Amino acid sequence: MSESRLPAAFMAPGSSSFADFLAAQAPDLLPGRRDLPATGSVADLAPHGTTIVAVTFPGGVVMAGDRRATMGNVIAQRDIQKVFPADEYSCVGIAGSAGLAVELVRLFQVELEHYEKIEGSTLSLDGKANRLAALIRGNLGMAMQGLAVVPLFAGFDLDAGLGRIFSYDVTGGRYEETSFHSVGSGSLFARGALKKLYRDDFDELGAVEAVVQALYDAADDDSATGGPDMTRRIFPVVQVITAEGGRRLDDATVAAVADRVVSARMVRPDGPAASLGGER
Repeated sequence: MSESRLPAAFMAPGSSSFADFLAAQAPDLLPGRRDLPATGSVADLAPHGTTIVAVTFPGGVVMAGDRRATMGNVIAQRDIQKVFPADEYSCVGIAGSAGLAVELVRLFQVELEHYEKIEGSTLSLDGKANRLAALIRGNLGMAMQGLAVVPLFAGFDLDAGLGRIFSYDVTGGRYEETSFHSVGSGSLFARGALKKLYRDDFDELGAVEAVVQALYDAADDDSATGGPDMTRRIFPVVQVITAEGGRRLDDATVAAVADRVVSARMVRPDGPAASLGGER
């Protein structure tokens, strides 16, 4: 009978952080605990994911990611998922080493759920952003050998009543972004597109179209970013978060937006022009 009981560590009161518990009881299961060569980079041995974009709008936030993963100069996967719900009111997009990033996202999801079960309440959005920063910091050793994970985090702040976006560096530094942001190899081009397209009076559909436009521009100039695949009908993963919670847009909805964007690019390859003089 006693042999079937959980070890004492599982029953003892302690930290509400599942990552801290795992580090104490089974550190080998943490994403950043891997045996790697003492020197050299192993980045080319693992698929990498890019590009993630996020945009706030009155009443929420939208995050989207392209579907391409690369390994060196080879396309490793054409339909990878890079945007995941973190909990009911937040989501996380991954850029960097795909395998490690997916593991880190899963750990982050459990971290938030564990906190809620232990404390009986959910973390604030700032608290969630801080927990993710701690997980990224734990991967610093892997990042120094080329296996970096640099996510983008976004959610709806129930206290403030608005959508917010947080970016990170490989050391776990956390930075709140205003209006929009992008990470990954195509981020420079995506942010350039969003600077031109962003409006502070976006509705949800307008924000979704803006992120799809930004991913199209990123794919146009960055070979590691995949644009809408019209032949295979593979389109970006788009997550919308409002006061009602988060949801992934269905493929038909995203396909309709992507079809409009691609059709318009046939007429104007460089995309829509920015309005001048306050005109819409």
